[in-house]
Amino acid sequence: MKQAALDYHAHPKPGKIEIALTKSAETARDLSLAYSPGVAEPVREIAANPENAYKYTGKGNLVAVISNGSAILGLGNLGALASKPVMEGKALLFKRFAGVDSIDIEVETESAQAFIDTVKHIACSFGGINLEDIKAPECFEIERRLIEECDIPVFHDDQHGTAIVTAAGMLNALDIAGKKIEEAKLVCLGAGSAAIACVKLLISCGMNPENILMLDSKGVIHTGRDDLNQYKALFAVDTDRRQLDDAILGADAFLGLSGPNLLSAEQLQTMAENPIVFACANPDPEIHPEVANAARSDVIMATGRSDFPNQVNNVLGFPFIFRGALDVRASRINEAMKVAAVNAIRDLAKEEVPQEVMDAYDGIKLSFGPDYIIPKPTDPRLLGKVSAAVAEAAIESGVAKLGYPAHYPLKSLDDV
Repeated sequence: MKQAALDYHAHPKPGKIEIALTKSAETARDLSLAYSPGVAEPVREIAANPENAYKYTGKGNLVAVISNGSAILGLGNLGALASKPVMEGKALLFKRFAGVDSIDIEVETESAQAFIDTVKHIACSFGGINLEDIKAPECFEIERRLIEECDIPVFHDDQHGTAIVTAAGMLNALDIAGKKIEEAKLVCLGAGSAAIACVKLLISCGMNPENILMLDSKGVIHTGRDDLNQYKALFAVDTDRRQLDDAILGADAFLGLSGPNLLSAEQLQTMAENPIVFACANPDPEIHPEVANAARSDVIMATGRSDFPNQVNNVLGFPFIFRGALDVRASRINEAMKVAAVNAIRDLAKEEVPQEVMDAYDGIKLSFGPDYIIPKPTDPRLLGKVSAAVAEAAIESGVAKLGYPAHYPLKSLDDV
């Protein structure tokens, strides 16, 4: 796999993305229109009205994927340049799944202010900004400031993309387990950017904050601790539970965004009936599905891996969320749009699965149930369902500059 990955990135041409022309550039007239003197005309139009940039340039379908490489996948702080393959990969996914043009930008600084200034000063070039692989807690302030200071959608996918797909799967798992979200007890192992975003969104979807125990490396986040930053402190609860052993007792659901093998079979056995386990650490989950299934025959299990059922995969969300946001020219991606994406993804899992999707997974039969709580990434219906839901939510919540697109709902990339 190591050599195959290196060969994939190196041959036949280094990297995963390239620039393609959208206009003819064959004749002298073509060139005079593309550049001098013809290009002066759209320049004048944009100077007179900045909104014309959407009419005369590729801005409206262009997303920047930006990182400083301070938290690359599970590899840690390896620097801006080392993050480039990941950012190119994200650009590939934008194009492959939603027809969104994307360019990667790596910013060589660990200063939050320098990063904010850099992105803010180039934001006018793009229709949206996808932040990626930026360490906590700086990522919270960076995203908040850029949302405030830019008039285009700014979205930290490590936080919100993960949260949207997790919430969709969790809501469906609760349905299958016969549990009500407002009554369910959740244990979240991990208190980084993804964990905090997941819990926030689950609360927006109806989960009771008093029923949530979040743990960091020092144990349960409770009101008696004096070592919590402002982000963790939001989830402090009044409880005498201190470590995972007692936090997990009687829990309905476990959400792991931490590290490998941190949930034992013995701890899983102390959870409530029909336990839900989202072990999302990659590549090695908090508990291996084979171990979990051996410990509890009634467990509903999800991981971040593609070789097990119920993969929590951000590609189910971010390409289509940006597609919908761009097509109504939204100024931001707000909570209403995130919840709309959650519901679109979870509802799609309950529909009959097309044969072409099952064929892509060796013909395995897929239907809503414990082994199929969220759609597969190759499901072509995600494009139409999620983008339409996000666009409608943007319009209804007042952040869209355009009305519902006439060509919606999208049936395929040919409709983009």
